[in-house]
Amino acid sequence: MQALIIVIIAAAIMAGMIYLHRRHWGFNKLVFLALVLGIIGGAAIQLMYGPTSKTVTNAIDWINIVGNGYIALLQMLVIPLVFVSLVSAFTRLKAKTNLKKMTTNVLGILLSTTAVASFIGIMSVLLFNLQGAGFIRGMAANSTAIDAIKTHQATLKGLTLPQQITSLLPTNIFADFAGTRSSSTIAVVIFSLMVGIAYLWLRDNQPEEARVFAKGIAALQGIVSRLVKMVLELTPYGIFALMVKATATSSFASIAKLGTFIIAAYVAIIAMFIVHTLILIANRINPVTYYKKAWPALIFAFTSRTSAGTLPINVKIQRDSLGVSSSIANFAASFGLTIGQNGCAGIYPSMVAAIIAPTAGINVLSWQFILTLIAIDVIASFGVAGVGGGATFTTLMVLGTLNLPVAIMGVLIAIDPIIDMARTALNVNDSILAGVVTAKNMGELDHDKLGDQNNIVANEL
Repeated sequence: MQALIIVIIAAAIMAGMIYLHRRHWGFNKLVFLALVLGIIGGAAIQLMYGPTSKTVTNAIDWINIVGNGYIALLQMLVIPLVFVSLVSAFTRLKAKTNLKKMTTNVLGILLSTTAVASFIGIMSVLLFNLQGAGFIRGMAANSTAIDAIKTHQATLKGLTLPQQITSLLPTNIFADFAGTRSSSTIAVVIFSLMVGIAYLWLRDNQPEEARVFAKGIAALQGIVSRLVKMVLELTPYGIFALMVKATATSSFASIAKLGTFIIAAYVAIIAMFIVHTLILIANRINPVTYYKKAWPALIFAFTSRTSAGTLPINVKIQRDSLGVSSSIANFAASFGLTIGQNGCAGIYPSMVAAIIAPTAGINVLSWQFILTLIAIDVIASFGVAGVGGGATFTTLMVLGTLNLPVAIMGVLIAIDPIIDMARTALNVNDSILAGVVTAKNMGELDHDKLGDQNNIVANEL
């Protein structure tokens, strides 16, 4: 009965948001309202019943028909969107020389910022004196966390880092289109790039066939774009439900015990956002305008913890609100989904490795260790899964390469969702940043669209 009351109240709140939407409330206002109400509602539920009570479990199950359903619909679009977006990027290229420049710029930004993020992660551990893992003494990992780590380890068992990278290559593209592997997304990215390169050859040698192919891809992109718009209309309601779940089920006790680690992680993530801002300023892009327009993607990434699910919003904001050309927006968003994620492949693995290293007799202050860790982070960032838990998989790759024990991760997983929200927002911001800066460097940034304060793509929904 109590769970039913909670569900009815949540439904009433979402009905109120529908009413406000019909009264022409701005999309950004609705998203912010959903975030605030979700935090307040989730905290109230946990204070009244606790994070693991049956009442909370039952209520959240029903409420997250909306949240999980929204993520499922977005994830449904990820593989088609990655394929169509990347191939479309090739069909829209004005010249082959643009491909090399675009690839160099996008990958250069994604990988260089990951290296910086890795260094910041190490420095944050040292700043808060977390090395040696003394702050978790006396705490034990729960069975669920241990099972999750064992599952990830089984996937990596017996594989060296080069072999792990090779395993990302597609062997059965139809299986990868069906998402049967954790690395299916990057396999589709690789296949899409090969199709795009084949198209460029076709354009030079068989222009009529190339024209027909490009027309078909344009039609597919139109259908996918319409599907994206339909799903994005559900964003405020999805965010509300997801935030209620995150706040109601993240134990306040665990947060308090591991508070120093959470603070250290957030300090590192905020520092990396500052680095992104400095890159914008260096490229003469107004950061206030940029963040105002990127806000819907960042807030969804924060609440949903899925870079893959944020991909449709990412592409749309780059193209329609920030003035990035369609080919670069598609390229940067798709690459940023699987390569060089600053939070999940840069900051987090470095922090965990720097915490654990002293327990194995390694001097964390050694430049040899720091440079090795940064290099491994950058390499391991290829193929990181753009979904919740992707950071755990990447961190295990890094720890395995350094021959470091992984038991401590079983404790850290208890508060991982709290950190993962900010990590995911940082990952998405880096891919948007890569698109904007690349477009600026290539002269394909629509400054009028970027500078228009009223041109916020989310307001169209």
